[in-house]
Amino acid sequence: MVIAIDGPAGAGKSTVARALSERLGFRYLDTGAMYRALTWLALHRGVELDDGPSLAELALWEPVVFGEASCVGIAGEDVTLAIRAPEIDAAVPVVAAHPEVREVMRERQRALSEVGDSVIEGRDIGVIVVPQAELKIWLVADPAIRAQRRHAERDGADAATLAAELQRRDERDARNTHRAADAVTVDTTELTLEQVVERIAELVEERR
Repeated sequence: MVIAIDGPAGAGKSTVARALSERLGFRYLDTGAMYRALTWLALHRGVELDDGPSLAELALWEPVVFGEASCVGIAGEDVTLAIRAPEIDAAVPVVAAHPEVREVMRERQRALSEVGDSVIEGRDIGVIVVPQAELKIWLVADPAIRAQRRHAERDGADAATLAAELQRRDERDARNTHRAADAVTVDTTELTLEQVVERIAELVEERR
């Protein structure tokens, strides 16, 4: 069974998907981490971030891998922590915007989803990557709450700056953020993580 979780930055996709996968015993695939890992490698190898074809070739020859405990690897390096750095935050939207890069990544994501029961989260999962997913979730949250969550993740960062960054990111990501027609919307604004996971787990049982 494949569960696709889509939505904007800060809606709780990664946190929910990770917790849900642990509860169900499913594999967790963080597609955002894949773009971040590619961005990290491009920066370290000096690949121009506006060079879509070269980035796509790099993604093809250095596929992202997921290890135990949601570890993220690329080119033989564990980049789980490195890809959450501010410089990656700033650069990843540029890398992810290239159509050539997205096509390579989508093929990789489809291949990973076929390994077994999976929870996959991102921005175009239910519509483009795995449209055949048995359950599609569209996570949303109030912009102010999303900014608060991002602030909690970025210790020491200015809250106002993060809020403005989220707004800019929403605008940049709009063309790649799609809600599937058959997705179930879950507003996480006033829900705890446990409540969100419980709601989705109930939907999983219904679909089974």
